[in-house]
Amino acid sequence: MAILKPFKAWHPDPKNVEQIACVPYDVVSVKEARSIAKGNPKSFLHVVRPEIDLPEGTDPHDDEVYDMGAENLNKFLGNGILQQEKQPQLYVYRLIRNGRPQTGIFACVSVEDYDNKVILKHELTRPDKEDDRTRHILTQQAHAEPVMLTYKDDQATENLIKKTTEGEPLFEFEASDGVIHKLWRADKTEAFVNAFKSISHLYIADGHHRCKSASRAAKQKRKNNSVHTGNEEYNFFPAVIFPMSNMNILPYNRVVHTIPNNFLNTLKHKFSLTPDANPQPSEKGTIRIYIDGDWYSMELPLANNPNSVQKLDVHRLQEFVLSPLLDIDDPRRNENISFVGGIRGTEELEKLVDNGTAELAISMYATSIEELVEVSDEGRLMPPKSTWFEPKLRSGLLVHTF
Repeated sequence: MAILKPFKAWHPDPKNVEQIACVPYDVVSVKEARSIAKGNPKSFLHVVRPEIDLPEGTDPHDDEVYDMGAENLNKFLGNGILQQEKQPQLYVYRLIRNGRPQTGIFACVSVEDYDNKVILKHELTRPDKEDDRTRHILTQQAHAEPVMLTYKDDQATENLIKKTTEGEPLFEFEASDGVIHKLWRADKTEAFVNAFKSISHLYIADGHHRCKSASRAAKQKRKNNSVHTGNEEYNFFPAVIFPMSNMNILPYNRVVHTIPNNFLNTLKHKFSLTPDANPQPSEKGTIRIYIDGDWYSMELPLANNPNSVQKLDVHRLQEFVLSPLLDIDDPRRNENISFVGGIRGTEELEKLVDNGTAELAISMYATSIEELVEVSDEGRLMPPKSTWFEPKLRSGLLVHTF
């Protein structure tokens, strides 16, 4: 069973929500964050990207960055920019992109569920990023941003979500990227909690490092609390939990900065290539490559008797192209490869090759939510950058403090 917990969220006054809500910390660079938040002291980027309030060139892991984040959050809480609910609440959160709605439950989930594999992962985490997020959590005494989880569709929760969204939302606004955001308080709090008791697993979609960091922070708090009971707020962290049918995954494309001489001929010799291809693959098992100003379609080989990971296009690309032909054995750390979210389109891939930033671009077919769940259920791990979820959650809508 999955634990769902109401919480006394801090949220903006509805009339200020558009000024406060921001993109997640990890989808913008420091330079982009500075530009977005310029002239807007209410932007939540001052909390999740506090280095924007320090001199350019400040090390993002410097003590003053973490202190600035805590100071900014305390200002938001103390100056009325954010207001706290009087009672623990659950919420329903809907994002609408290009007319397509995606609706989930905004609540706290349990660190214990993460530690005991009720909440399942599909990617490795990096210790340096864990350290960074854990320190932000402990310094701020808060989880400033939610993670994105998914679950197998369930009629009981669907009925509760539908009933909740028939009322007036607490928030409704359109962000700068055209995505519409709506948030409702849920009246049937206990019903939601009980419905999740029949859901066996939750799956991490976006936020592996925040999940792991919540676990590490809770462990540290337990260690320092001689009267720990397990009910303290640090044992829970905020998440937006969507049914699988609502999830939208875009491709996570790749560019290679330097390739060997005559690499196109090498590919033609080893694989089936078709020139003048559409930049976007039309089916699983195929990729598109952009090289020397032209697009080619290429079929990916498949291992004999493949497991759930070996069936993934991102793994097949790694196994048969990146590793043996380009010596990119560890794409997490190899500086010869970069990743481009599908939201940027194939035009971005062409631009990176045409301007000399890269010599090869690879357009992928999107990993499906069913593939993600299958890999997670089997306890396996996907290659890095296998999924790009869109639309992104906004930060600053609901903040969980402890």
